[in-house]
Amino acid sequence: MQKQNETPASTEISFLNCIDLSNPDTQQSVSLLKQACLDCGFFYVTNHGISQEFMEEVFSQSRKFFELPSSEKMKVLRNEKHRGYTPVLDELLDPDNQIHVGDYKEGYYVGVEVPEDDPEAHKPFYGPNVWPEDGILPGWRQTMEKFHQQALGVARAVARIIALALDLEADFFDKPEMLGHPIAVMRLLHYAGQISDPSKGLYGAGAHSDYGLITLLATDDVYGLQICKDKDAQPQVWEFVPPLKGAFIVNLGDMLERWSNCIFKSTLHRVLGNGQERYSIAYFVEPSHECLVECLPTCKSEKKPPKFPPIKCGTYLSQRYKDTHANLNVYNKHQS
Repeated sequence: MQKQNETPASTEISFLNCIDLSNPDTQQSVSLLKQACLDCGFFYVTNHGISQEFMEEVFSQSRKFFELPSSEKMKVLRNEKHRGYTPVLDELLDPDNQIHVGDYKEGYYVGVEVPEDDPEAHKPFYGPNVWPEDGILPGWRQTMEKFHQQALGVARAVARIIALALDLEADFFDKPEMLGHPIAVMRLLHYAGQISDPSKGLYGAGAHSDYGLITLLATDDVYGLQICKDKDAQPQVWEFVPPLKGAFIVNLGDMLERWSNCIFKSTLHRVLGNGQERYSIAYFVEPSHECLVECLPTCKSEKKPPKFPPIKCGTYLSQRYKDTHANLNVYNKHQS
């Protein structure tokens, strides 16, 4: 049995750049981030302002939810707004290789809280969150709402460095139609200990790139995350990303690759289970529904015209989620 924090045998390890958000030398941070974005689209972020004590509390509360009986978890099943619980195999990220099954993970979505009577509540990914009853998990909602808010602050700080790395004004992504009113979705994740076998199409999470602008990932100390820097290589080379205590692992999404005209990379990644339980928290950050994602002025020229047509963020995300998640009708038997 492999010990926690022990590197899995016969594997490649990826050494990522580390961006210290407390570093007063902004230019150094921009340089490190730009190098990472050109190379693999993944990097660590440290000294981000969320205390280690609070991070541990969030993980503790996450474990408490996933330890509930299945019948309790199904009471807060994911709805059409992608809020709530996602059972094992609910998501299929790599249909070409995940034969007949989905991801061996369970999750819980929490988004920006928008009251049902708010004019914005009809939009995809907006609306009220789904919460376990307070009597079952006291203080759970308050912990998750606090983390959601704090993680958004970290994401905005990272986005300012990304803007500078793309030769834009630092506040480019702070505009109301971008991260002023974002679609920010947090997902608690639990891998129960299934051993992955790529030769049989069995994965904790199948190979995929993220859909949006950036993703922040907090993990426990169990290895699992792998990245593939060159998706077109044959055979593909997969490298483990070591957990780093207290840090977020940050990766760029397809939307930023599209925005930057493929200058910055959105990289394939996956999770392999090794027989150990693993917990992580992914925080997906996207601009508002109405934001038009089109090639940035600093990323195009006569010799490098835009590679993608403009598209509204809400339209793009809705289709990507529909393509990868099970139809909710498959769970109707649990609702009777």
